[in-house]
Amino acid sequence: MKAEIIAVGSELLTPDHSDTNSLWITQKLNEAGFQVHGKTVVGDDAEAIADRLRFALARAQLVIVGGGLGPTEDDVTRPGVARALGRRLVRDTALLEELRARFTRRGYPWGAPQERQADLVEGAEVLPNAVGSAPGMWLEEHGVHVALLPGPPAELVPMFESEVMPRLQRLGRGRRLARKSIRIAGMTESQVDGCLAPIYRQYPQIQTTILAAASHIGVRLQQWLAPGEPPAALEELAGKIHAALGSAVFTEDDEPLEEVVGRMLRESRRTLAVAESCTAGLLGGCVTRVPGSSDYFLGGILCYSNDAKIRLCGVPEELLRAHGAVSAEVAEALARGVRAALGSAIGLAITGIAGPGGATAEKPVGLVYVGYADGAHTSHQRRIFSGARNTVRERSVYLALAFLRSRLLAAEEAPS
Repeated sequence: MKAEIIAVGSELLTPDHSDTNSLWITQKLNEAGFQVHGKTVVGDDAEAIADRLRFALARAQLVIVGGGLGPTEDDVTRPGVARALGRRLVRDTALLEELRARFTRRGYPWGAPQERQADLVEGAEVLPNAVGSAPGMWLEEHGVHVALLPGPPAELVPMFESEVMPRLQRLGRGRRLARKSIRIAGMTESQVDGCLAPIYRQYPQIQTTILAAASHIGVRLQQWLAPGEPPAALEELAGKIHAALGSAVFTEDDEPLEEVVGRMLRESRRTLAVAESCTAGLLGGCVTRVPGSSDYFLGGILCYSNDAKIRLCGVPEELLRAHGAVSAEVAEALARGVRAALGSAIGLAITGIAGPGGATAEKPVGLVYVGYADGAHTSHQRRIFSGARNTVRERSVYLALAFLRSRLLAAEEAPS
């Protein structure tokens, strides 16, 4: 069944606020068997709301409208919806007295603005608001169901869960959207698609999407299932993808890369220290986002200047003169140096040119080296990233984590 979402609020049309409600609502609609075919953000204008609702009513079997039900002058969802449906606004006297009593009991002022919240679109069923004051509404128009919900997430979420979701589950009749998420490290988006396209084309009933993020490449599988239908084809495709990509797959449970790497370090009883030049603490911050990371993370050295590289990580001055701070040789020396300085089993280092300045013809903006040292093995990886300064820095962090993971896997596979 098709659904549309209309988010009301002029603030959502500015760069200062995001429409997070629609993301959450989409997930819940999918769980109830509805496929979202459109989302609209509209300002606090009754005629604009009416126009968007008329358009949605012609395309969907369900419309969710969020926001604009409060007591202020710019809360105009009620008159906008009434206009779209050709219905009156009717003041519900029982609801009015209930709201008045609630405001009085809580010590809040009561007046004409608050009374507006008792105005219902003719024929609407009230959806109680257990948290705030503005009630929601449930309507039907020529077979299309419409839910009006308050905008604040603290009010919208419990109202949706308690009042809307049970209605949707009855309407959805058990149909549901099954999902599978696979995350991949160490490959580009085009490499992943080149490997997987011949496989996923054999499953036209499954929507396969490949997405590039700073930390990984994601493969998302989605399939609509009839009531009681098992996700057999979805699981089969996921298994073939995993077999094709092998160790490049680091999770099917939406775990972040830093959590997976942290678990590998803990299980192998190995400790980590990091030396950071261009990322200046981002790598250490990412590693320590994981609860319990003190089990394996000893610390880091921020060696932004050449002098710091020499004094804190023991990088030979002649190495810097010969190869420059952004080089494979210095990356490996940093990894060895931080490992020795902090006494860790593994040293991991990043050096690069994040930009916008500092580049040469031989060393462009985005050039990054990651160094690795574990006592028995020293190596590096080189990449040239595109994008702005912060993008280069963020992608460098995840390059380092992916490289560390690959070395930990290699150690697991090595003969004892």
